[in-house]
Amino acid sequence: MQHGNAHGHGHRQHRIVVIGAGYAGAIAAGRLARRLRREDVAITLVNAEPDFVERVRMHQVAVGQELRPRPFSEMFAGTGVRLRLARVTAVDADGRTVSITEAEPDGSSGPGAANGFGSSDGSSASDGLGGSGASSNSGVEELPYDTLVYALGSAWNTHDVPGSADHAHDIAGRPGALRLRERLAALGAGQPVVVVGGGLTGLEAATEIAEARPDLEVTLAARGALGDWLSPKGARHLRKVMAGLGITVHENTTVTGVGADRITTTAGEMPAAVTIWTTGFAAHPIAQATTLKTDATGRIEVDGTMRSLSHPDVYAIGDAALAQGPGDKPLRMSCASGVPMAWQAADSIAARLTGTKSPTAPLRYFNQCISLGRKEGLIQYVTADDRARTAALTGRLAAFYKELVCKGAAWGVANPTLAVPTRRRPTVVRPTPTPPPTPAEATTA
Repeated sequence: MQHGNAHGHGHRQHRIVVIGAGYAGAIAAGRLARRLRREDVAITLVNAEPDFVERVRMHQVAVGQELRPRPFSEMFAGTGVRLRLARVTAVDADGRTVSITEAEPDGSSGPGAANGFGSSDGSSASDGLGGSGASSNSGVEELPYDTLVYALGSAWNTHDVPGSADHAHDIAGRPGALRLRERLAALGAGQPVVVVGGGLTGLEAATEIAEARPDLEVTLAARGALGDWLSPKGARHLRKVMAGLGITVHENTTVTGVGADRITTTAGEMPAAVTIWTTGFAAHPIAQATTLKTDATGRIEVDGTMRSLSHPDVYAIGDAALAQGPGDKPLRMSCASGVPMAWQAADSIAARLTGTKSPTAPLRYFNQCISLGRKEGLIQYVTADDRARTAALTGRLAAFYKELVCKGAAWGVANPTLAVPTRRRPTVVRPTPTPPPTPAEATTA
């Protein structure tokens, strides 16, 4: 049975389904559309929100800054990518289908509902869960695929600390950032705000809030020493900016509980009218519920072309994938990793379908860009495997550079081949892998 026949009356398009339209998913869909002929492939992008969300700017949303809307309808106009506004509820990797359902129109849920998943929380805003649905029936619909690009990303990780899911706020996605914005706007002068987590997200949130609201008492609780992964120059600059903004820093402090108006730490209690939780990200749980090979954290294990180690018709990119970087160190969850992973997956799929050689690009790091409010920044240059070099760029120039990086990332989503003209190649004649078994066969297997 020639499923992939590229001419004659029996031609069926190769169905590519991309789930999640954060940086990785949106870039992969757009790049595939520019690499393959429209008559040969049908590309469907499933996402819960109609606009692209700049996840790297959620701390700006939280303090009331308005971001430029980036509707997918404009971004994918004329590309042939079909956008489905829906939430992914399940993936059947053996039967090659994705289950989708209409999401809540307002995308509402309380802080930390379902740990940031299944509502339009957490990665929903940036990675395709929750938000406004578009289908008229509320039932589950199954989308069949020949190739799946899994880019459902991540949401905040509460590490099951008591009270965190109920009382803390997250900025891992737009709904969380908007809830936090409302809460911060309601705070009077002198109120205590505690940011938990001394990583990039925590540093950006604390400095942005302290700069926008100098009337609040902003505290950062970090498990280790402040900026302990930075170069000495980078760490010195970070301390100088934090002190200048009046941020109190508690180092080597582990938060053990979150209440409505305080947090409990290894060093005692701390008042907190608002607690913002930024202690890392957790991969979307759907992958672990499938037969896909995942690691203990639920990330899909992939090879150098981003192809699943267990299911050759599935590619995983962004925070959802466990890819090896330089020195066989897993790539960290970040925009810096997700974008080249998306390029790699799209080019690998296009090469496979067109019978051309699949390019593999080295996935490596160059710098870590940290915004410290609107006027300050820190660009820490790093080795290929993400360890700090001695060089760092600081101050206003670093803030400008970081702004360029954010703008560049959003531009890259709309220009997935980086404005280089591409040739859409025809797919080659070849049967698709054996069709999935019928329900009767599946039960006897």
